[in-house]
Amino acid sequence: MFRRVVRASKFRHVFGQALKNDQCYDDIRVSRVTWDSSFCAVNPRFVAIIIEASGGGAFLVLPLNKSGRIDKAYPTVCGHTGPVLDIDWCPHNDQVIASGSEDCTVMVWQIPENGLVTGLSEPVVVLEGHSKRVGIITWHPTARNVLLSAGCDNLIIIWNVGTGEAMIQLEDMHPDVIFSACWNRNGSLICTACKDKTIRVIDPRKEEIIGEKEKAHEGARPMRAIFLSDGNVFTTGFSRMSERQLALWNPQAMDEAISVHEMDTSNGVLLPFYDPDTNVVYLCGKGDSSIRYFEITDEAPFVHYLNTFTTKEPQRGMGYMPKRGLDVNKCEIARFYKLHERKCEPIIMTVPRKSDLFQDDLYPDTAGPDCAIEAEDWFEGKNGEPILISLKNGYVPGKNRDLKVVKKNILDNKLSKNTEKRSPANKSASPTPSRKNEAKLDEVLKEIKSLKDLVSSQEKRIIQLEEQMSNIAI
Repeated sequence: MFRRVVRASKFRHVFGQALKNDQCYDDIRVSRVTWDSSFCAVNPRFVAIIIEASGGGAFLVLPLNKSGRIDKAYPTVCGHTGPVLDIDWCPHNDQVIASGSEDCTVMVWQIPENGLVTGLSEPVVVLEGHSKRVGIITWHPTARNVLLSAGCDNLIIIWNVGTGEAMIQLEDMHPDVIFSACWNRNGSLICTACKDKTIRVIDPRKEEIIGEKEKAHEGARPMRAIFLSDGNVFTTGFSRMSERQLALWNPQAMDEAISVHEMDTSNGVLLPFYDPDTNVVYLCGKGDSSIRYFEITDEAPFVHYLNTFTTKEPQRGMGYMPKRGLDVNKCEIARFYKLHERKCEPIIMTVPRKSDLFQDDLYPDTAGPDCAIEAEDWFEGKNGEPILISLKNGYVPGKNRDLKVVKKNILDNKLSKNTEKRSPANKSASPTPSRKNEAKLDEVLKEIKSLKDLVSSQEKRIIQLEEQMSNIAI
């Protein structure tokens, strides 16, 4: 019998390439804070990097084309009073970014379309609810303005950013520090890794744990857990002998892992980055100088090692570009932004192909920037699958609408829920309220104009009277 020795895979020959120095971002003082987050977040417009800052916490937001040496006086986002621990771009608006900090707050920022011109210290909204530092921030993948934060108070809060309210608080589920939290593909479940060595799969709206595995990895070092597109959970951690491990779990049967792989004995925490379109997981170890990548399939051993990209310098953090920000003409399937001590270096992962045509098999339709449902719908129990877009002609960023936060009046809570539920239906049913609003707006504008005219005439009269007074005084 002929036995296939090498497994066929279109990603077997993926190779990494670091960009030249003039395409890197240089002279950046990357944060030295002792927290195992990626310190970098990227989208098709900007790269954001947590940096050292005196007297508080700050991060840089650079347009992707602003490579080269970054001036020390370049404006930063600097509203936090303690070091920034985690940042995450909103998947539905490329100008909105959230940050969590040691000052126990979460802040949401709107970045100007062409980047920062002056320092940004006023967030769109400050979300206060944690009693200890906030180390994890992650946006909902399909619902607009839904944000999850996890703090060292062992508390997970899910916010409606549009109103600035903490809608769900998951207390008493985690007895110790939460190392990671991740949404599933449609945002109906979250999985968490905790210092008590337990992986939990949680339904946040029912506030119940639907699956958990104690001692998923027996080592004491931090674990990470992410959802895959098929609903399975992928984890990284350490064995009792301090060997780095990766494992695959089925949330419906977490007694036994589908697959466990031992890797090496380094002590850097493995940060997993997952591409749901190609089912490839990239593992970047903090303090490592390599990126390992694996393909996940339905056939044993389920997690297949592909290759390792190695450089000389260790990485302090790593940013991962969403699929819509890649160059499809060069068969680029992933782009990382590797943080050194003083610079950020883009690394491109490419599948070697001779043809210049669009490669359908490498670029299936991917999650686009449009949200599937509104925050209110999600909190009421609805789910929405990601809205997919084709990358055939390349992704063209659309116009992002401004993030508006409408704070609810506490007194309004006395109104019955029925009227609240009816109001969206009424809004969509009849266009007359908007016409009334326009008429009211015209009235207000006319009144403002008349008041301005009145003020200017009074100013002239005051000047005349002052002149008369001066003449009398003489």
